[in-house]
Amino acid sequence: MRKIEKLVVCGVGLIGGSVALALRQARLVERVVGIGRRPGPLAEARQLGVIDEISTNWAEALDGADMVLLAMPVGQMEAVAQAMAPHLGPNTIVTDAGSTKRDVIEAIYRHLGAHLVQVVPAHPIAGAEKSGPSAARADLYRGRKVVVTPLPENAPEAVLRVRELWAACGAVLHEMSPQEHDRVFAAVSHLPHLLAFGLVHDLAGRANAEQLFSYAASGFRDFTRVAGSHPEMWRDICVANRHSLVAELDAYLSELAYLRALLLAGDGPALEAVFDEASRARNEWADKAFPATPSGE
Repeated sequence: MRKIEKLVVCGVGLIGGSVALALRQARLVERVVGIGRRPGPLAEARQLGVIDEISTNWAEALDGADMVLLAMPVGQMEAVAQAMAPHLGPNTIVTDAGSTKRDVIEAIYRHLGAHLVQVVPAHPIAGAEKSGPSAARADLYRGRKVVVTPLPENAPEAVLRVRELWAACGAVLHEMSPQEHDRVFAAVSHLPHLLAFGLVHDLAGRANAEQLFSYAASGFRDFTRVAGSHPEMWRDICVANRHSLVAELDAYLSELAYLRALLLAGDGPALEAVFDEASRARNEWADKAFPATPSGE
């Protein structure tokens, strides 16, 4: 990968900050400029060495920029694309890290239509329940999937540069269409987050919430870990991908209705059959996705 002389990161928290740190560690970026809505996270990011400079406007930020990473919540994409448009030169590559793609791409077409050759959407499949610049780490993307969803108008060189950016962070690259992306992640990412938020919200609102949480252990911790995630970010994701997400939620509600019927009937053998099938599917996936590390390594 050619060294990036000037990288602009919009959204300097976990996702954007981790890209900056990974490229610094690889010595593939000369200068990182942060831009965002709030001065607090930007100042923190500079203090922590995640970014070198803070920019207060897009004209200044984009001046001489080689690459821009849009890592803010997807709900901000419309305003950010509109603000960038008048100042984006022909030699600056733009990518994003949004967890949804249809809404991001619609904003790109509306506001960056003159720059479609150089705006390449993507989505890193990595994150944590913690957010902000202090959560950023250089190894966040190492061995993790990044899905690139190129536009038909993208120049091959721009797509290559974006792929190189993520590969330099240690990611494993994949490509799919924006429509397929949103359907897939509604099922395996957005729905689990919605369920975790919903369960914790339900228990927290009960009169005996303190008692319930006092007895919650590792199973509850593991199931609800993602409910500690950034509320604004997940609000935007759920709203943006609501059509696919509602379809997945309806399918899950049907599964819950089936389980409820088995419980009412006291049908232990049928419940065990469901649990056995689910257990085998989950373990097969986990063994492939997270292979055991050989002893001594």
